[in-house]
Amino acid sequence: MEIKKIDHDFSVCKVEDYSFVDLDTEYSFIGKTDEEKSLVCLTGDVPPNVTEREDGWRAFRIQGILDFSMIGVLSGISEILAENEIGIFVVSTFNTDYVLTKKEDYPKALEALGNAGYKITG
Repeated sequence: MEIKKIDHDFSVCKVEDYSFVDLDTEYSFIGKTDEEKSLVCLTGDVPPNVTEREDGWRAFRIQGILDFSMIGVLSGISEILAENEIGIFVVSTFNTDYVLTKKEDYPKALEALGNAGYKITG
């Protein structure tokens, strides 16, 4: 399986509303529940109406389109990273999954996945 590095810094935020979110930026993930409105975006794109934010994330994606019948893709990745004491934050889209780690853990995460047989590109 191929892992593609994404060479950007990301932030994970809570926002008051989505009025300042530019959905035309390269990466913008929003999530809304009965308790919160969340946003994951490039650090340079964080809107002014955040109520909480955590900067310092880096990301990679599982390259290609993952069929919904595929089982255990994230489990395998998260197990490897957990064994290496690397925390993750995951965002899923229709096509694939994006895994974020803290910036200081990012090289170690890619190395661990490469050692486990994942092809690292980007």
